[in-house]
Amino acid sequence: MDKIFMESPQKQFEFDEKVAGVFDDMVNRSIPHYKEVLGLIADFALKFTKEDSNILDLGTSTGSMLIEIASKASFKVNLFGIDNSSFMLKSAKNKLEAYGMEAKLICGDVLEESFMQCDCIIANYTLQFIRPLQREKLAKKIFDSLNPEGVFIFSEKVICENKKLDFEMIDYYLQSKKKQGYSEFEITKKREALENVLIPYSEQENKKMLKDCGFSHIETLFRWVNFATFIAMK
Repeated sequence: MDKIFMESPQKQFEFDEKVAGVFDDMVNRSIPHYKEVLGLIADFALKFTKEDSNILDLGTSTGSMLIEIASKASFKVNLFGIDNSSFMLKSAKNKLEAYGMEAKLICGDVLEESFMQCDCIIANYTLQFIRPLQREKLAKKIFDSLNPEGVFIFSEKVICENKKLDFEMIDYYLQSKKKQGYSEFEITKKREALENVLIPYSEQENKKMLKDCGFSHIETLFRWVNFATFIAMK
């Protein structure tokens, strides 16, 4: 169970061995409708893929997205996951083996690794950890790595351009974390650890970034307060 932020002081947030050990519990309690979003993404990923398609998951963490796709696929797809945390990938490997599923896991930086041509690329709560200038370069790299009519599906924490609305949305989200058993102390410590590490865009900024890269259609697939999932078609 995630008790990472019950102790003080805390260093800047990183996906180390301690986080990897509790990551699944952390995201299920910290990200509203996390499991439902994974299911939604898997369903749409499979709508835009076919036999022997490549599906790439950026920031694959413990492999939950890959497992969700593999469990739903009625045809053979080639699954790939990239993450820069060896601890996360160790957990992903163990989970995939436990389910008897196959995926190629790559330990590396998504900014530096070469991508194969894909029909679908996924990034769940990954872009928000990449500096804005590099984020736009990555978005273009994703566009270039998609086949014609391929899709990029990604989820992000988002901000509101109106300060009052943004404050109220953040507060509502923090109240939801308390309902998941997190204390005020834990919530505050995690926010401090994520300061200048997690840099969210607004819904409009995310869509503009993708449009500037050349994507022809960008839609919001799902939104809960300050969390959103987008789908962009090449």
